[in-house]
Amino acid sequence: MEISESHLQPGAIHELEEHEKHRYLTCEKKGVFLLLMIAAGMMGAYTYNLRGNVFCNAQTANVVLMAMALGKGEWQQGLYYLLPISAYVAGAFVSDFLPNPVKRMHLLRWDTFLVGVEIIVLFIIGCIPLTVTDRVVQVMINFICSMQYNTFRKAEGIPMATTFCTNHVRQIGISISIFIRHKDRNSLRRALSHIFMLLVFLGGGILLTVCCTFFGAKAIWFALVPLGINFVILAHADVTLERNRLAEKPEGHGD
Repeated sequence: MEISESHLQPGAIHELEEHEKHRYLTCEKKGVFLLLMIAAGMMGAYTYNLRGNVFCNAQTANVVLMAMALGKGEWQQGLYYLLPISAYVAGAFVSDFLPNPVKRMHLLRWDTFLVGVEIIVLFIIGCIPLTVTDRVVQVMINFICSMQYNTFRKAEGIPMATTFCTNHVRQIGISISIFIRHKDRNSLRRALSHIFMLLVFLGGGILLTVCCTFFGAKAIWFALVPLGINFVILAHADVTLERNRLAEKPEGHGD
């Protein structure tokens, strides 16, 4: 049950904030999600600018394009979209199947392991010349975006999508409405959290668009910076402060 801060004294509010701070795992912290959003904005700008004018962060566009192609009788083009959609399905499957085997290793959390995989995949993508068919890179990014989306679900209790923005836009509107109707400061904080996520996603896209002009295929390596910072933060928590919490699941995850 969520307690309204309006009914708490300043000292009680401070205690509540301290409790919430230690309640969440590092992989659930908003700072980690912000860095993931920056990287996702970069990946979206990269695939659109240099790898076929598509967005690989989500699959709504691919489903719509598939429907349009099939509607026009362009069967080969329409059936192609099964490839990126299947890659997204595979990413969701892997990110749901592997956490338990990784947990049994007692080394790092799956969340940390995933960020490491993303770093390796994006490094490899930066080595792939632009002359190679764009579909190779598109499928690779579809796969890791799906895993990231399915793995990082809540930032300090707030549902978040780290690879696209639709949910953030919706949540901003809902949170503002709740604040106006109920004067609930928590809803205002939620709105600000989603606004920050949108802004950093936008910033990542702007930065990568500029980098694409100067660095070509290797521009995606700039996404390794926020991901690298995240990996260090998460790995440090896994081997020190949260060593005894490796088996603990983040909020929003089932069995």
